[in-house]
Amino acid sequence: MSGYYLGLDIGGTKCAVILGEAKPEGGVRILERTALLTSSLKKWEDVLKALCVRGGTMLENLEDGRSRLQAVGISCGGPLDSRRGVILSPPNLPGWDQVPAVSFIRERMDRPVFLQNDANACALAEWKYGAGRGCRNMIFLTFGTGLGAGLILNGKLYTGTNDMAGEAGHVRLSPHGPVGYGKEGSFEGFCSGGGIARIAATKVLERLQRGEHPSFCPDYLSIGSLTAKDVSEAAGRGDPIALEVFEESASYLGYGLSILVDLLNPERIVIGSVYARSEKLFRETMQKIMKQECLPDSLGVCEVKAAQLGDQIGDYAALSVAIDGVTGVQ
Repeated sequence: MSGYYLGLDIGGTKCAVILGEAKPEGGVRILERTALLTSSLKKWEDVLKALCVRGGTMLENLEDGRSRLQAVGISCGGPLDSRRGVILSPPNLPGWDQVPAVSFIRERMDRPVFLQNDANACALAEWKYGAGRGCRNMIFLTFGTGLGAGLILNGKLYTGTNDMAGEAGHVRLSPHGPVGYGKEGSFEGFCSGGGIARIAATKVLERLQRGEHPSFCPDYLSIGSLTAKDVSEAAGRGDPIALEVFEESASYLGYGLSILVDLLNPERIVIGSVYARSEKLFRETMQKIMKQECLPDSLGVCEVKAAQLGDQIGDYAALSVAIDGVTGVQ
């Protein structure tokens, strides 16, 4: 449906308001964006009020802004209840307990308001405007700080019985390994920014204890500050330990994707963040494992692609929640 849409991207560090315009022929154009620090305001009520005020100002700067506003979409880390429109104590938002976000914003904006967790919202965005265009069955994996998934099945976002569908990061791939999602050897433990840093820290410690000095972490004091970016840059320079780290992560990515391919039979898997930035370090090993593990007929119809929306994915995600809420895709 053409018109204006507001997206609210709520995060533990920053929140953003995005004004977009949906075109009759399809697609959405971002007109304006503004952000604020979440911690700059003490209560969730103050944060949501500030976002509404900023959104209202954006609309007032357009001649017909208020009258053409169709809906507001909220993208926020879970857990949450999208059907009741309530945010349920996300770990990155202390004090945001049982927050009636949808009703609170609907009162102030006088338009339909829709809420989704950030992985689902990003799945909608990549499906409609990014690497998932043209699919009916798509899986989106965040592969950032953690590993979450959004599922597009039979042309619709699938959220499960209580918005818990897609928690792929919690699947245990090995009895032992880096901890992610509170579980040793989990998919997230092996395949996330934090997981890559933990794998690297273990391997670096082994080398240091043998008297070696890895180029990207030459002493014990450096271990605690290791990041996936550090390891990726070292791998790009050909550092053997960094390449070994990515080989391990890529192997488990292949095992994890194989489960998803055999279980859900998608036509496309879209992976963001760390994978999108370092695809060359993952692809060969990942594909080798998938060829070994997947049902051939399922793998034959599935392609794995890097996410296309880059740093703007959060903006498109929040707008996608609003647009798809109105058009009935959800």
